[in-house]
Amino acid sequence: MNVVLWIIAALLAVAFGAAGLMKLTQPKEKLAPKMAYVEDFSGGAVKAIGAVEILAALGLVLPAVTGIAPVLVPLAALGLVVVMIGAAVVHARRGENQLIVPNVVLLVLAAVVAWGRFGPYSF
Repeated sequence: MNVVLWIIAALLAVAFGAAGLMKLTQPKEKLAPKMAYVEDFSGGAVKAIGAVEILAALGLVLPAVTGIAPVLVPLAALGLVVVMIGAAVVHARRGENQLIVPNVVLLVLAAVVAWGRFGPYSF
């Protein structure tokens, strides 16, 4: 199970790192055609969401790899659960029900990492 948790954490880190980097480096107007929900947020809020995603991506892997404060791994995963709940709420309010499915999948994966790293497979 430890290997499975590492794989899930790495996949989440890649996904959220890429998404966060895109939100941080591109203006809101350029993101809008691909991510219509950004119209509901200010440019600063979109950048903040991107920064949170990058920090969580780093938090999923770096503390465990370096052995420095490995308790940050499940905390980062728990933070992503909260982010995905927020994303699902935003998509539900916008009537984008088909976009809630990926949010739920990512939420479940992050919850599995949080459960495993807080519980029986902690560092």
